[in-house]
Amino acid sequence: MTQQAFPKLLSSRIAFDVARTILDGFDKHYRLFRQASQEARRHFEAADWSTAQAAARARIDFYDRRVQECVQVLQDGYTTEELGDPVWREIKLHYIGQLAGHKQPELAETFFNSVSCHILHRSYYHNDYIFVRPVISTEYIETEEPQPTYRVYYPAADGLRTALRRVLTNFQFAVPFADLERDLALVEARMVQACGLERAEPNLQLQVLSSPFLRNKGAYVVGRVINGPRDYPFVIPVLHDAGGQLVLDTVLLEVYHITLLFSFTRAYFLVDMEVPSAYVAFLRSLMPRKPRSEIYTVLGLQKQGKTLFYRDFLQHLKHSSDLFRIAPGIRGLVMLVFELPSFPYVFKVIKDWYPPPKETTRAQVKEKYLLVKHHDRVGRMADTLEYSDVAFPLARFSEELLAELRQHAPSLVEIEGERIVLRHLYIERRMVPLNLYLAEAQAAGDEGRVEHGIVEYGNAIKDLVAANIFPGDMLYKNFGVTRHGRVVFYDYDEIEYLTDCQFRDIPQARNEEDEMASEPWYPIGRHDVFPEQFGRFLLGNPGIRHHFMQHHAELLTRAYWQSHKDRILAGVVDDVFPYPQQIRFCHPANPTTAHTMHAHSPAAAPPILENLNHE
Repeated sequence: MTQQAFPKLLSSRIAFDVARTILDGFDKHYRLFRQASQEARRHFEAADWSTAQAAARARIDFYDRRVQECVQVLQDGYTTEELGDPVWREIKLHYIGQLAGHKQPELAETFFNSVSCHILHRSYYHNDYIFVRPVISTEYIETEEPQPTYRVYYPAADGLRTALRRVLTNFQFAVPFADLERDLALVEARMVQACGLERAEPNLQLQVLSSPFLRNKGAYVVGRVINGPRDYPFVIPVLHDAGGQLVLDTVLLEVYHITLLFSFTRAYFLVDMEVPSAYVAFLRSLMPRKPRSEIYTVLGLQKQGKTLFYRDFLQHLKHSSDLFRIAPGIRGLVMLVFELPSFPYVFKVIKDWYPPPKETTRAQVKEKYLLVKHHDRVGRMADTLEYSDVAFPLARFSEELLAELRQHAPSLVEIEGERIVLRHLYIERRMVPLNLYLAEAQAAGDEGRVEHGIVEYGNAIKDLVAANIFPGDMLYKNFGVTRHGRVVFYDYDEIEYLTDCQFRDIPQARNEEDEMASEPWYPIGRHDVFPEQFGRFLLGNPGIRHHFMQHHAELLTRAYWQSHKDRILAGVVDDVFPYPQQIRFCHPANPTTAHTMHAHSPAAAPPILENLNHE
């Protein structure tokens, strides 16, 4: 662009007004986003768990609603001719100018992209029209509020206990602590040992993010200890005890446990952040191997997470040469799953038709995935990234994969020259299918891995039950093993709310003909579930059956499932802790937990611990 053209180009009043409209739409969105986080704190203080869950689900839809509102305003106010190519380029330039001094410029750029992509054809998805790359730096953005991004405490003056007391009291929770001094002593003892504070280096600091991280029934204080040249992350979960007062439930000091807290298998946090990029930078210092895309996502900024993920993916494509291929494992009836071996994610496309006994539609499958997006995933369901009109280099697709796509999902495939465009797909973190994990462990004679897989499988089901989720199809192929050795459910086309299921015992046969019948002689409703039948499909292998019956025999009884359904219907919200039970403080007044997270079962550490960012 020449210097002579630049002043002339920035002459359109329409371009300025459209840019202002889009930024106003984003500012409205982020104002409501922060308001939801502020209200979440009040729900926590009031122990109003049902309202907190409903509000967290509602917030997920905020972004799409604001985008649709903005698109509607532009479509009502301007014709297609008024928003031609030169004007749209100018809109982006005006928008960049209006982001000077903005506290969330990276989010505002993504919002601009979302609005633009609803209006423009995908041939315009390049840097002249949208933000393919970020333009505004997020480095060193300063908050203008009285509350800084993080506060700094110096234990050398009055001691670690006093500094920790100031950390907790500065949050000014509207609920008293049951025994803060008792809890601080426990935190201090563990922190001294884990962070080497027996020898305090000069300038010893505690740096603590100013807003609590709220999710489900917990508030989390997130910070780091700086002792000389070393940094040590820590997270302190704050819960309500049985009497309604606050307790410090534990202190997380291992990167492994903190990474699990921020896992892609959990619900999004609600955090009041004026400068989200500063929070992301702080969290990355605690978990340096976790991608920024995943940190934005777990903070509830999932659209920004999608943007960063896609930029990382495009960069990976430029620097790799392997081919996309069908993912290993048993091929599903509903989803066609493929992978790029060098990239730790899988791509899932809904097929155009499904053989019996599947009775579903593409719309119903998308509803199931949306259910999971809005639900508490309790560390046992993988979050998914949903995309439309994704272009891949055609030369990178194997012949087998192209044939499968053309056969099973032709309505979603479009070839444009050297590109293949998939009109709709999901992207998930890649895991080892549980059936393959068990088969490989048995082939190697590794009984410990077999037991670990079955124990984790049953624990995953129990965690889902506590969250009011019935997996539907509980075959091992529908569960995956993460790099941490945790078992996660990832096939959602038959998922149901537990409270919608009718759990039944198989009726007693009336006569010999009933016993010999090839089909059930008793009526079966659409939502009927017979737990005693699970063993027929799951426990044919004697070794697997032994471990299952040893640890999870109750899953084959109607009484287990019905009791949890009754609790949920009675309004009970079970505790599912995102950290191991054995590291919790043993408070006599802690909540009576009918259900706790099974993070390390059996007691030995998970068999796979590398690449901590993968969960």
